[in-house]
Amino acid sequence: MNELACLVQQTADRLSGRHVGVVVAGLAGGDVEIRGAGRTGPGGGVPGPHTLFEIGSVTKVFTSLVLARLALDGAVRLDEPLAEVLTGAAGGRAVVPAKGPQPITLRHLATHTSGLPRLPRGMVVQSLMAPNRPDPYADCTAERVLDGLARTRLRTAPGRGFRYSNLGAGLLGLALAQRCGIGYEELVAREVCAPLGLVDTCVRSDPDQSARLAHGHTPGGRPVPYWNLAAVPGMGALRSTAADLVVFLRAQLATEREPDAPLSPAIALTRETRHRVNPFAWTHLGWLGHRLHTQQGGHLQIWHNGGTGGFSSFTAFDPEKQVGVVVLANTRRSADPAGTALLRRLQNGFSAAG
Repeated sequence: MNELACLVQQTADRLSGRHVGVVVAGLAGGDVEIRGAGRTGPGGGVPGPHTLFEIGSVTKVFTSLVLARLALDGAVRLDEPLAEVLTGAAGGRAVVPAKGPQPITLRHLATHTSGLPRLPRGMVVQSLMAPNRPDPYADCTAERVLDGLARTRLRTAPGRGFRYSNLGAGLLGLALAQRCGIGYEELVAREVCAPLGLVDTCVRSDPDQSARLAHGHTPGGRPVPYWNLAAVPGMGALRSTAADLVVFLRAQLATEREPDAPLSPAIALTRETRHRVNPFAWTHLGWLGHRLHTQQGGHLQIWHNGGTGGFSSFTAFDPEKQVGVVVLANTRRSADPAGTALLRRLQNGFSAAG
């Protein structure tokens, strides 16, 4: 194996000690290596490039890329109020909470600056009373989510500060689908998957995909059901493969070199939009970004992670160094440290000690 393949396999092997199964991808320049370790589930084989995983909140970068595409096409405006886009989603005009003169906009939802809480109304109490509920978002119908939204109080005024919100991302997906008159899955397929040729990124798996879908597990290794995010899939309902996510990251890395590629203008828009979180970190449309301290190399890292009841995911890239990482695991245990370590190895030209 070449050095990149060895690094990727070593990462997968280490992760498989604490996860039932894992697939890791590394991108460096024009080279890509994808390696798996562990197993897909009870009686399953080693997961590979075309094994499907729930990717959890990595879904949010797809939702925000859809937003950028629709904004460039004139179907929506980044600074369009959420209330205007949601009109009709529940049979009438949605009631959106306010704090100060600035209404919640689509940009606020994609950058987690809306002031909305992390979860839909009622879910915090539900999670405290039933922390091991296998499918916590299954009851999040549009009617229930929008009714709760009308009774929600904002923590901060829109645009003022960063507050990570699953609810906000779910509302963004719901609003965009409402504006376009199609379902969220169909919208992602039309705006992202078709232009890039992604064949296994979906909300609902077809029979062939279901046969390649890994089983999720608790940190203790117990199998758990898949998640159904009902009317708010934009916050975390997508399933995907390492092969598809490699194509997705390649598009992210190629934006400046290939400005005329199908999604390059929209990808550029997602990164042009930035809200400062602290002196070293910020949020784009969908993505989170930070620059390491100069003593750590000063590298740029743009990333997002994800987790569901039985899965964890991590995607990250550096457009300056032209490297990227994908980690997909079928266990509810963070894969971030291993993914970040691999990214730094690639940023340093593979030369750092393991």
